[in-house]
Amino acid sequence: MNNISPLAYVHPEAVLGDNNVIGPFCYIDKDTVIGNNNNLLNSVTIHQGARIGDGNEFFPGASISTKPQDLKFKGEHTTCVIGNNNSIRENVTISRGTASKGCTVVGSNNLLMESMHIGHDCVLGNGVIVGNSTKFAGEVVIDDNAIISSTVLCHQFCRIGGYVMIQGGCRFSQDIPPYIIAGKEPTKYCGLNLVGLRRRGFSNDLITNIHEAYRLLYSKPVLSEGIEEIKQKMTITPEIQYIIDFVESSKRGIIR
Repeated sequence: MNNISPLAYVHPEAVLGDNNVIGPFCYIDKDTVIGNNNNLLNSVTIHQGARIGDGNEFFPGASISTKPQDLKFKGEHTTCVIGNNNSIRENVTISRGTASKGCTVVGSNNLLMESMHIGHDCVLGNGVIVGNSTKFAGEVVIDDNAIISSTVLCHQFCRIGGYVMIQGGCRFSQDIPPYIIAGKEPTKYCGLNLVGLRRRGFSNDLITNIHEAYRLLYSKPVLSEGIEEIKQKMTITPEIQYIIDFVESSKRGIIR
């Protein structure tokens, strides 16, 4: 049974699971699906196209599946998919997709802090932490277990690798490869995210191998030459292959 405040509005075509709490002044539009055990505190807006899983907590002012901030959007049917067990804090805004991809995706077990924004057609992985007032433009991809500090500005079409730490106040228009710390102005490679990797159970040997891969990568003036040296000189573990694949598939180039 759902607990819906008499001061909330739930469209009759909205689909709700069980054991949800809908606080006062919440607005749930048509063409929305909400799973089980979600907690919407007061003044949360769920727009059409939202597909929300289980066990999420939405704080006051959160606005989910908003109309994309893209002038090419012509009202086509698109969605915004939210996974499970996310904490979505005050005034977070998440746009739904456009005709480009059709869907914005936020995975599970993420912490999205106050006033951050996820643009249209973004794909956010699992276990990601995003600081206050950080903004992702459209079609950004963030891999699992990334940590992005507050007031970070990310250009559209960028990709952020897994297990990174991006320092507060950064702004960038190139990809951030996995396992590293990115910071300073302009945003650059600042070494491995040693604390984060150890917290996630990476062994010292594995961390050493990742460090050697980046030493080889950045020792060459052309990144493709660094990748070739990694392939020739290193044992290719899944972690090293992830770095190789990330760099080789980058369309915007990576920070140096």
